[in-house]
Amino acid sequence: MSLDNSTENRVLNFDSPGDGAPIETVQRPRLLDRLPVTARTRKVIEWFSVVFAVYLLITAVNVIGSGFSAATGGQAESIFTFAQNPVVGLVIGILATVLTQSSSTTTSIVVGMVAGGLPLATAIPILMGANVGTTMTSTIVSLGAAGDRNQFRRAFSAASVHDMYNILSVAIFFPLEWAFGILDHVGTWFAGLTTGSDGGIIATIFTTFGNAVSAVTDPGANGVEAGLTAALPPVWAGIAMIAVGVGLILMVIKFISSMLKVLLVGNVEKMFHKAIGRGPISGIFSGLLITVMVQSSSTTTSLTVPLAASGKFSLWQIYPFTVGANVGTTITSMIAAFGFTGGQATAAMTAAAVHLFYNIFSALVIFLVPFLRPLPVLGASWLGALGAKNKLYVVAWLAGLFVVLPAIMIGITALF
Repeated sequence: MSLDNSTENRVLNFDSPGDGAPIETVQRPRLLDRLPVTARTRKVIEWFSVVFAVYLLITAVNVIGSGFSAATGGQAESIFTFAQNPVVGLVIGILATVLTQSSSTTTSIVVGMVAGGLPLATAIPILMGANVGTTMTSTIVSLGAAGDRNQFRRAFSAASVHDMYNILSVAIFFPLEWAFGILDHVGTWFAGLTTGSDGGIIATIFTTFGNAVSAVTDPGANGVEAGLTAALPPVWAGIAMIAVGVGLILMVIKFISSMLKVLLVGNVEKMFHKAIGRGPISGIFSGLLITVMVQSSSTTTSLTVPLAASGKFSLWQIYPFTVGANVGTTITSMIAAFGFTGGQATAAMTAAAVHLFYNIFSALVIFLVPFLRPLPVLGASWLGALGAKNKLYVVAWLAGLFVVLPAIMIGITALF
């Protein structure tokens, strides 16, 4: 890792691949970079800015919940009939995340919408689709190694293992959820345990914390709601609140991720070096922890690409990080759920718990079932070899996964 004192840019070097592998440069926001303060004071300000950004995130989710309720007039279930087909919901989750390049953004918005009345059965496929949509970022990062065939094969394989893992997860749990509602039941149970009146000490702790968070964030959310409601008719005010909330979430999550990468870059680098090669359990927990630290699974998975491109680590060593990253990214929606109280808190926590347990169950099933565990690696290796042979295969894969396949899925369901 190097530090240029003149610009205070920080570079994630990972022992310098030195052979063309992409290296991620992390730079603090320019506004903070220009503050005429000492390094120590700057760091304090940066940490406070992260805390304030989390406050804005929770406030934004709260605004979306209120806006969705106002815009739908309590008739969300009838209005969103088109998304009641689970396949349509899955496609919405994929495309929404591709557009925002952040599963945390999609899941936070969904948590707010569920709190505002969106049926959980409609939300669950969207949450699943968010996992698939977020894989596009690491694929784009792998293109930085396109100049060398061997490097690109390794880089594209490392990026594609995230695709393959999440596709396999959906292939397993999507039909199970459709048939048995497993995640619906588990999410409802967890929300009852943490926010219900019969949850005992656990519910008391969660409810007390949630009430404290709401007491801080509600004034801001109520201010936005009051201002827009006074200026616009109820439905349009609700739509405007949703737009404001989504815009805030997009900006805030990007800011949080950028700032945490700057503040924690040294620790992240050390964790990568210590964990990789020490076995799948170490890799999973390290990927989880790093993603919680930087608040972005796309960052965690993208950082593995240069390691694979350089040949320093194998695909089997990188693979567990993607699994841990999927679990770690659920922390954002859990945080967002604390912005509500009462029945809204239960609904929001249910949606957040669905996202959490979906990723936990996926990791357990795929890694504990011997014939499932190697499938993402085998698929990614095959795809990497094709991509290295001809870059058109990469274009075809991206178009097929994020455009053609969703269109085919919607077309098939429209016929039945």
